[in-house]
Amino acid sequence: MLVNGQWVADWQPVQATDDKGGFVRQTSSFRNWITPDGRAGPTGEGGFAAEAGRYHLYVALICPWASRTLIGRKLKKLEDVISVSVVEPVLTDQGWRFGNFPGADTDRVNGATYLHEIYTRADPAISGRATVPVLWDRKRGTIVNNESADILRMMNDGFGDLADPAFDLYPEELREEIDALNDRVYPRLNNGVYRAGFATTQLAYEEAFHEVSGMLDELEGRLGDGREFLFGETFTEADIRLFVTIVRFDAAYYGLFKCNLRRIADYPFLSSYLERILVLPGVRETVDLEHIKRGYYSIKALNPAGIVPLGPHLTWAV
Repeated sequence: MLVNGQWVADWQPVQATDDKGGFVRQTSSFRNWITPDGRAGPTGEGGFAAEAGRYHLYVALICPWASRTLIGRKLKKLEDVISVSVVEPVLTDQGWRFGNFPGADTDRVNGATYLHEIYTRADPAISGRATVPVLWDRKRGTIVNNESADILRMMNDGFGDLADPAFDLYPEELREEIDALNDRVYPRLNNGVYRAGFATTQLAYEEAFHEVSGMLDELEGRLGDGREFLFGETFTEADIRLFVTIVRFDAAYYGLFKCNLRRIADYPFLSSYLERILVLPGVRETVDLEHIKRGYYSIKALNPAGIVPLGPHLTWAV
């Protein structure tokens, strides 16, 4: 991790725990917003106006948080507005690295070897982990934002007429309900799988395990009434946030993270829901099973030998 702008220790998945031994996720460091006219967003400072070619997105294809932003970029047809660099899937002792692994890139914007170099370009005295996604501003030479939830909302309405209005991922009339569902799904499932996988005590693991399983059961019941998406016929950011977790679940979280009560394949409604989202324009292109498996199974704390399993067989991946 970085301490006062210097890389001082090998990358570790757990940097902090609570009093039960539970995994505590780092708070995002940069919280500025891109807006159509450059005014300040809900957090941070102004000066980040929507412009084609100005912003660059750094992502990892193994990462569900980064994949949220990739899906938003696809659905809003911002590919020609926001460029992208993909890091290699295998986490090194210095964290995310750029390179030549199939599907990954070198850093053509800043010429960095490791993602943490992007962080120190933005703040030479920064301390903490270098996480993805990162939204970079070429004009100001700094990080705009590294919080996936914020970036996804910027993709939806921060780029004004540069974005395609066909998908409104955060419609005004559903915002209260979307926020309420996000607030339930995030701690119990999106972050719950990490709380289970990186727990350092049996108590913390079992608490997370039951919350993950309970939330999957709840979502299966919600979709069991025949609705197409979480809010009926309307596809929203809540669907993106759920999808990026369940599409990784059977390949990584079920086994490696010990969330092994039931697979997504064992839930008929969640399985059909996953497949419906995969056929939305550009979504399948954001899912790389090879990166997902190589990345998660490279975490030495969970898989010291680094052996990548050949399974499971996933019908949607065929």
